[in-house]
Amino acid sequence: MTTCVSSKGQIVLPAEMRREDGIRPGHVFEIDRLSSGDYHLRLKRSGRSRKGLARLLLSCPEKNWFCPVAFNESTDSICPSL
Repeated sequence: MTTCVSSKGQIVLPAEMRREDGIRPGHVFEIDRLSSGDYHLRLKRSGRSRKGLARLLLSCPEKNWFCPVAFNESTDSICPSL
């Protein structure tokens, strides 16, 4: 497939590729220059989205509503090698 660079330096991913890979506005890509005229474009997988977490924290009923977890209840004591 071919595409072109806009006057702003943006490259458009064809709709077919976006649909196949589930690419949505706001997804982040990494680009590496391998050599002159040869590039590698890679979708950056950020893991879990934190948008829900931010929304949850902003909706807390009062300050200090969330309590810290005691060390003995954390994954540090369950899996110390991680």
